[in-house]
This record gives sequence, structure tokens and C-alpha cells, in this order.
Amino acid sequence: MLPSHNRYPYSAILDRPDYSWPGGKRLAFYIALNVEHFAFGEPPGGDFTSVSLPPYHRSYAWRDYGNRVGIWRLLELFEDLALPAALLVNSALYDHCPRVLEPFRARGDEIVGHGRTNSQRQGDLPEAEERALIAEATEAIRVHEGKAPAGWLGPWISQSGTTPDLLKEAGYRYMLDWHFDDQPIWFATRAGPILAVPYPTMEVNDSTALIYRRASDADFFRMLLDNFDEMLEQSVKQPLVCMVSLHTFIVGQPFRLRELRRALKHVAAHAGDVWLTHPGAIATYVASLPPGTVPGG
Repeated sequence: MLPSHNRYPYSAILDRPDYSWPGGKRLAFYIALNVEHFAFGEPPGGDFTSVSLPPYHRSYAWRDYGNRVGIWRLLELFEDLALPAALLVNSALYDHCPRVLEPFRARGDEIVGHGRTNSQRQGDLPEAEERALIAEATEAIRVHEGKAPAGWLGPWISQSGTTPDLLKEAGYRYMLDWHFDDQPIWFATRAGPILAVPYPTMEVNDSTALIYRRASDADFFRMLLDNFDEMLEQSVKQPLVCMVSLHTFIVGQPFRLRELRRALKHVAAHAGDVWLTHPGAIATYVASLPPGTVPGG
């Protein structure tokens, strides 16, 4: 037998109990907006060009553009199209630029835990230090937002072998780090099940597609539209979750905003057919379904 994670069993999507989303809708759609802050002088990660030398000012400045300019353009776009968004928040933002979260808070958008900073990978830490990181980021969000976040995505989508256990023990109801299905699936931990809500870790994610796979901008927005249209058709047979992951410093650039606007207008035009929502609302709804409806755990 090969080594296994022992977190969820195999389940073919066509063998599962059927259910629908609120209002009888079959496709849930959400926007995950990564709002991040990076340490100056440390290697920043992926770049469209060669990584600059220390203090990495060029990549730092590019990312800082997202909090100074890009996020405000995206807010205006979401407002114009009446689209909700889930913000994946580095807790360091509350020290660096808390202003960026104010209008999203007023809109009722969901705040999802996303570590302290994307300059740190939690999967590299010993268990006690990772537990402390989760606790610190969670408390910062609770203090500023008035409640603790229900969901988590690790910075850099990084996990250790015990991250799901630590998240469940910290009170999290769902996580986004494992995208192994088009439906939410219960994921086993030592403290009980936590829900794995689909999130585009490898696919319809602007960072993954544009920076690491070197897709063109046109290719990425075609992917977004094709993914949405295909899943809308497939959802006749099974309830599905469709999503897109965006970063303020990538799609917040003016030339990409035009393509994003066209794509999201298409999504918004299906508001009568699709549940436009947040991942936390998806997790709450799944938890209300009869036991055994959703596999895993």
C-alpha cells in the first residue's frame, strides 16, 4: 500500500446524494480576493521577470501597488456588478494598511484567514510555532472585524502535516488549501471534521496561471469564462462550486481590469441562475444538510 493522508476516502462525484444550493440553484460561485502584505528586504516569491537582488525593491513595490491602487479598482468593479467577494487577508494588513478593508467590511464581504504575511510559509514551522501563527492571525481578525474568521487559506497555500488539525482545534469550520473536488468534502482531523471548500490552488488562479504557468492574459480570462460556462452546464447533474482566485497587484493592473470586467459581467448576467456567494456561506449551508449528504470526514 502506498502512503496515504487518511483525511478523506475516495468518492466518485456521480455516486453521491444530490442536493441543491439555496433557492434551488445548482452552481455556487465566489470570488476569492487575496489581499496580502510582504516584508521588505525578504525574497518576495514569483515574478514575471527575473527576481531582483536584495532588497528586492522591484517585487515589493509591485505587490504594494495592489494595496495602494489595485484593490480600489477591484472594489469599484465589484460594486458596479453587485458581486460579493471573500477577502483572504494577511493579518499584517491591520498594521500596514487597515484602510483597505474598511469598504469591504461595510459591504458585508467575508474575511478569510490567510496567515500573518505571504513572506512566511506556515508549513515550514514546528507545530507549536504554527499553532501560534494561526492564533495570532485569528485574534487580529477577531479584534478588528468583531468576530473570528470561519475559513482559512495558508499563505502560499502552505500546510504542514498537522495544519488541518490545528485549524480545527482553533475553531475553524472550513479550509481552502485542498482543491481535490468540485464539491465541498468533509476532511478528517484529530479534533473532528473540517470542511474542504473548493479553491483554485492550481487552476483558475491569476497568480498560478499568469506567473508560474506563463499563460497569457487572454488565456487566463478565457479559462475563467470557460470554467464558469462548463460548470454551469455540468451543475444540472450535480451541485458544484465554481470560483476564481484573484490578487490585487495582478488583476488590479489597468490593462487586466478591462478583461476582468468583461468576464465578471458575464458571471453577473447569470445572477438569476447562480448562487453568488462567499465560501463561508457555502460551508454553513453544507453543515445544515442531513448527515451523509456530503461525503468524507
